Amino acid sequence: MSSPQLPPCPECAQEYAYEDGSLLICPMCAHEWSPSGDAAPTGTGAITDAVGNVLADGDTVTVVKSVKVKGGGGGVIKSGTKVKGIRLITDGVGDHDIDATVPGFGRMQLKSSIVKKTG
Repeated sequence: MSSPQLPPCPECAQEYAYEDGSLLICPMCAHEWSPSGDAAPTGTGAITDAVGNVLADGDTVTVVKSVKVKGGGGGVIKSGTKVKGIRLITDGVGDHDIDATVPGFGRMQLKSSIVKKTG
């Protein structure tokens, strides 16, 4: 149930945002933001996850959206899969900026836009 005084999600424009502590959260796309408009320090070239958390080498992330894997037998990385010990890269294929070992799939590159920092 949406609250009329809360703004729509800046990522997907849905009007179902809710408050969780000092953040607003969109249940449709999992985007989190500050109601005051303050953003994470992303102007420094930092790599951020799907909700704006700054990522670092060695972080553990959770896949927030199921992803089809191309090549190497294919398959689907399911939403909720935890990936430990990521390594940030700048020379990934396309816009892939994470190198990691995904359980059940092995070493591969991921996009930071499909993961959320855990812990």
